[in-house]
Amino acid sequence: MTGDNTLTEHARDVAQGRRFEFGKNWTRFLASLNDERLESARNSLRTMLSTEALAGKRFLDAGSGSGIFSLSARCLDAEVFSFDFDPQSVACTRELRNRYFPNDPMWTVAEASVLDPAYLSKLGNFDVVYSWGVLHHTGAMWAALENMTPLVKNGGLLFISIYNDQGNKSLRWLALKKFYNRSPKPVQLLLSGGVCVQLWWRSSLKDLLRLRPFATWRDASKHRGMSPWRDVVDWVGGYPFEVAKPDEIFNFYRDRGFTLLRMNTHAGALGCNEFLFRKNEAPDPSR
Repeated sequence: MTGDNTLTEHARDVAQGRRFEFGKNWTRFLASLNDERLESARNSLRTMLSTEALAGKRFLDAGSGSGIFSLSARCLDAEVFSFDFDPQSVACTRELRNRYFPNDPMWTVAEASVLDPAYLSKLGNFDVVYSWGVLHHTGAMWAALENMTPLVKNGGLLFISIYNDQGNKSLRWLALKKFYNRSPKPVQLLLSGGVCVQLWWRSSLKDLLRLRPFATWRDASKHRGMSPWRDVVDWVGGYPFEVAKPDEIFNFYRDRGFTLLRMNTHAGALGCNEFLFRKNEAPDPSR
């Protein structure tokens, strides 16, 4: 490819079919962002963290995507640091900062990788480290999970979500994602549409029989403020792609001095398992 050596690592991966353009998908999502979706995102954060506000807290959004949860944390009065590896995701996050908190010194947005420990070591530590649906898309999930640990202050919270391991089903999804990212745009659209039908036809049929057409689809927009269609595109294209069983994530962080506070799983089904950990206080060496 002409001038390939001038491309960023992200651009090279995309050009070679090794990475999905999450940021492009999020750019389209921002056009549908409204106050109702933002409130849904804020509520999901409040619920999982069991708090009404984050005043006086440092909040790290590692892999900020659309920026909606960075924005939610800032609306809850946190000092926010957002970063993403995808330049368009960074642009989305900056767009939300400029739209809702222009020139705000309490919200920093940067382009960086969760796989760069040298960069991460400069950030200090945070009261809340948030990384929802990100670390399994890095191509080195366990290294990314490891890199989160020093970012959480003692007594602080780590809120992550990781794709559920479905065994052979996950391997088939992996093959589909690889094919998607190496395919031309018309094929990608057909794949997304086909998967959308597969995932939604049962609930849509039930809604129709109950004389509530597309009610479940509309309600899905109230979960974390996301767009069902953008979620489908994100799911089909989301590559790199790794998975883990809930006990693997639990054991990983338990061995690194974290206590599990809350967990939402999909009981072997498709989707992300959510985990909220607290980093244990370091023992007092004077005792």
